[in-house]
Amino acid sequence: MLRIRNLKCFYGRIQAVKGVSLSVEAGEMVTLIGANGSGKSTLLQSICGLMNGWQGDIRFEDRSLKGLDPPRIVRRGISLVPEGRQIFPPLSVRDNLDLGAYTLHRQGRKQEVRETLERVLTLFPVLRERARQAAGTLSGGEQQMLAIGRALMARPRLLLLDEPSMGLAPKLVSRILGTLVTLREEGLTILLVEQNARAALQVADRGYVFETGQVVLQGSAGELLEDEDVKRAYLGRDYGDFYDGKA
Repeated sequence: MLRIRNLKCFYGRIQAVKGVSLSVEAGEMVTLIGANGSGKSTLLQSICGLMNGWQGDIRFEDRSLKGLDPPRIVRRGISLVPEGRQIFPPLSVRDNLDLGAYTLHRQGRKQEVRETLERVLTLFPVLRERARQAAGTLSGGEQQMLAIGRALMARPRLLLLDEPSMGLAPKLVSRILGTLVTLREEGLTILLVEQNARAALQVADRGYVFETGQVVLQGSAGELLEDEDVKRAYLGRDYGDFYDGKA
């Protein structure tokens, strides 16, 4: 579904991504793990059209994304849940969700918007309860649910997530990961950027390890969980379960 070949990204003279190649197959959940500044978020921004001047090849469903702006990429079927959530605090929960469906609204696909909204509110019942509440008054975990729900409102076939567990308590991390597992089981393809390697590898099918803008290791999630270098660098001495298997 997604093919990236020899991707190079620059911030001025600084090269943030150095010839990365990776793939995501339809129906997979693939995670990118690594320290802050290793190039993971830059790669997501390149896929979404938020990073100008990248070199290499990014293809989605065998069609190049080169030169496309973010709205066209969303229409192609890709949505991003950005780092830090980036919701609109003064607007209501419902208005934030409606903004996620702006491409569908412009195409007059009102029935699909209604159906998708109902699905999102079923996934995250708290958003139904607080639909009229200002988004900025939600808790951190609720805001993350809103950010995911907003991305789903575009009816993507590929969902990108940038650090969805950031700042959340372990119980909320487990709930968010459980929702991603449910979405993957329903057929949604997911590319997950996550500094919490332990949590990500417990739900992903495969993973890539980033260091200083390069992929230094890749494999199945199980293989990476057992890799001694990954354990030492990313999992920590208190290695254990973050995901309890519940949505």
